[in-house]
Amino acid sequence: MLDYTHVDGLSAADIARRRELYEPLTASVRDLIDATILTEADPDAVAAAKAEIESATARLRSAARDGSFGIQFGADGESMPWGNAVIGVRNPTAPPLVIHKEPDGFARSDFYLGAAFEGPPGHVHGGVSAKILDHVLGDAASKPGVHRLTGTITVRYRRLTPLGRLHSEARVTHTDGFKTYAVGHIADATGITVEAEAVFIEPRWARG
Repeated sequence: MLDYTHVDGLSAADIARRRELYEPLTASVRDLIDATILTEADPDAVAAAKAEIESATARLRSAARDGSFGIQFGADGESMPWGNAVIGVRNPTAPPLVIHKEPDGFARSDFYLGAAFEGPPGHVHGGVSAKILDHVLGDAASKPGVHRLTGTITVRYRRLTPLGRLHSEARVTHTDGFKTYAVGHIADATGITVEAEAVFIEPRWARG
C-alpha cells in the first residue's frame, strides 16, 4: 500500500503557510546544486562552503521525519506530493514542473532544466526526459480520487533536447476498463524532441 496520508485539521491556509516556509528553502538548495556543479572556486572557498552546508544539514536533520515524504492531503482534499521527483516543491532535485490539467484528459507544463539535468554536453539526460514524460502523461490520465500507476511507457528520442526552457504536454487517447492510454511529448522552441506513449493501470487495491 502506498503512503497517502490525510492530515486532519490541515486547512488550505495551513498548506499555503507551509509552502511559503519550505519552497524558498528548496529553491535555495536547488541554486546550491547548480552552483556546486558549475563552481570554479578556490580550495579555501570550497572548504568553507562545505562546512556551512554540513552545519545547515545538521540543523535541518535535528527535526526530520523518518522515511519518505509520501503524499499528504489537507482537510479539504488538497494534495501535497512535495517530495516528488518531478513536481515536489520540497525536492531540490525536482525541476520542478507545474502541470496544468484540463478536465478532458489534457495536461501541459512549461519548465526549465539547468545544469543538474545534463546528459550529453549541453543537453538533457534521456532518463530525465523519460521521468518527466512519465509524470506528465500520468497526470493527464489521472482523476481526483482515482489512482492510476504506470503499467508500460515507450519513449522515442527524436533528437537531443537542449537544456533550458522546454514545454511538455500529454493527452488521453482512450480508456479500456482499468487501463488508460496516453500520449505526449517534450519540445523546445523549434519543435518536438522526445515522444512517449504509456498505459496507466488502476491497481486492484484502489478499485474499491
